[in-house]
Amino acid sequence: MKPITVLVSVDSNSVLMGARHFLNYFRDLVKEHNLEDTVDVLETGSMGIYPEGVIVSVLPDGVFYVVRNELDVKRIFEEHILKGRRVFDLEVPESQIKGTVEVEKVAEETRIVLKNVGEIDPTRIEEYIARDGYFALAKALQMEPGEVIEEIKRSGLRGRGGAGFPTGLKWEFTYKASADQKYVLCNADEGEPGTFKDRLIMEGDPHSLIEGMIIAGYAVGATKGYIYIRGEYHSSIEILKKAVEQAYEYGFLGENILGSGFNFDLKIRLGAGAYVAGEETALIESIEGKPARPRLKPPYPPTFGLFGKPTVVNNVETFVNVPRIIMNGAEWFKKFGTESSPGTKVFSLVGNVVRKGIVEVPMGVTVRDLIFKFGGGIEGGRKLKVVQTGGSAGTFIGPDKLDVPLDFDSYAKYGVSLGSGVILVADETHCVVDLALTVMRFFEHESCGKCTPCREGTRMIVNILERISRGEGKKEDLDTLREIARNAGETSFCGLGQSIPVPLLSIVDNFEEEFRAHISADKCPVGVCEFKKKKEKKKIGVRKP
Repeated sequence: MKPITVLVSVDSNSVLMGARHFLNYFRDLVKEHNLEDTVDVLETGSMGIYPEGVIVSVLPDGVFYVVRNELDVKRIFEEHILKGRRVFDLEVPESQIKGTVEVEKVAEETRIVLKNVGEIDPTRIEEYIARDGYFALAKALQMEPGEVIEEIKRSGLRGRGGAGFPTGLKWEFTYKASADQKYVLCNADEGEPGTFKDRLIMEGDPHSLIEGMIIAGYAVGATKGYIYIRGEYHSSIEILKKAVEQAYEYGFLGENILGSGFNFDLKIRLGAGAYVAGEETALIESIEGKPARPRLKPPYPPTFGLFGKPTVVNNVETFVNVPRIIMNGAEWFKKFGTESSPGTKVFSLVGNVVRKGIVEVPMGVTVRDLIFKFGGGIEGGRKLKVVQTGGSAGTFIGPDKLDVPLDFDSYAKYGVSLGSGVILVADETHCVVDLALTVMRFFEHESCGKCTPCREGTRMIVNILERISRGEGKKEDLDTLREIARNAGETSFCGLGQSIPVPLLSIVDNFEEEFRAHISADKCPVGVCEFKKKKEKKKIGVRKP
């Protein structure tokens, strides 16, 4: 019997559908038939979000199955593993899992960040090392710190958290700062609704993140690092903790790493669910044990960060790019993407799109390609109405802007935000007033209350949108919304309040006709809002004496 490997896709989504139970059942069947030397059942990261069940891959045959219950597991084991016969009714085409579409070659993913996700067991460091894991660290430790920074600068890597600040330049600021202690922080808070790329990266390839942080520490002269992660990301936390322990055991963390004389310690800190903690200075305040409220800037973290020391703060996707760049070189990285935005971007596809999940493609991909080539189009064959790009702080666009290329310059050029990489698709059954209200309720809830423009501005915006949704809007409401949004954007203390104009103005400006229909009519044009019908005012007569 030829050696067989069974990979079970385990992520936060598949766990809810029984992934760990199916994983253990496969292993029990292997033991029951005394096949431990021939069949290896491994946990791996997300192979793509599949709504009908848990994805299982049987290697070396390269067959993908969907598992919904124990009977499916038993059939795959008895038919495919024992008898070598494929279970056709449980098979899932690879195109539905990994985002490949046979129609056009352009739809093939370009996996740099996700190259190991779904391919290795994230709980086994040996599998990461077997795919050149920690080789980039060994290479970096043979270079001068300034050379490492120069390589990152030449690559053109920009922060993948949304702001797009040049990574190498940020590192250089910290490298040049004089201090007895420096820090490297990973922002894994990921509080943007609809964004889950960082979670799946951590759950599928945690060692790439760790390796990237160690390289950053060496480059800037930092000896301590923290991964600040959402407390709700239970699977990510569990996998990361194990990965950190393994990195210490293998000598990639701790003292005298790989005999280089460089020391680096890494710890995990849990967030408490505050969206504003994703702002880098609020994150720093939280690690220090204070409320997650943003600091006044300047000074900026590269020179005055954690505990007042020079600090590098990057997000998960940014750090995972680092080992790839060091291993392959800056020129290799610049072959992907655009001139001003090199490399790839991991997008989260959500909403009324057929294939929800994450996809990695070169920068400059169009919104149309993401939805129709990688996402498989609109669910139920319905008509596309609205797309929000970049997350809750991103832009709402209509079908007329589907051919806009997404990179860090797309907002300035076309008014379409890249942001955190969310592509939220809404079909014709959705109401734009409802969409705007949902987003602005989120901002109102997540405002820390530190500054008046954000605290009071979000409350006022929500009140106006609620009135419009009930059919009680006024003609001047849209102008009022625009004025409040602009004032909040210009005067708020941090990025949360400053980003309010982006989603609100884009949805009001691009879909003004539907907003005005709510105001002038007594029912929602789409028929989904809870209108309170206007009551006709009765004329009150005056009785003459």
